[in-house]
Amino acid sequence: VQLQASGGGLVQAGDSLRLSCAASGRFFNNNRYAMAWFRQAPGKEREFVAGIRWSGKSTHYADSVKGRFTISQDNAENRMYLKMNSLKPEDTAVYYCAATEYSSGSSAPTDFHFWGQGTQVTVSS
Repeated sequence: VQLQASGGGLVQAGDSLRLSCAASGRFFNNNRYAMAWFRQAPGKEREFVAGIRWSGKSTHYADSVKGRFTISQDNAENRMYLKMNSLKPEDTAVYYCAATEYSSGSSAPTDFHFWGQGTQVTVSS
């Protein structure tokens, strides 16, 4: 599985962005896979942002983005999205999409085995 993230950019606080993650190659042939968005700011560890599993039936979010970000997927297109509203300067980071074939429900980066290259999101105040 190859993942390609896109959609990042430079925006002002309060603006919105939608990130996209395209999956190609041999995609998972089961409904136990999970996909997620992580982010990493300079000097900080990579952190979980939002995840989706059970073919889109289950989603969960980090507390810091709950109510502002929405994760979704298009199964027919093998794409995952992250709609980010009310962006804040502290949302500035490189955003990565990730996937795992058999999810345990964990949101730890080490439990995701496929990663995209990252897309930069910068929010100015």
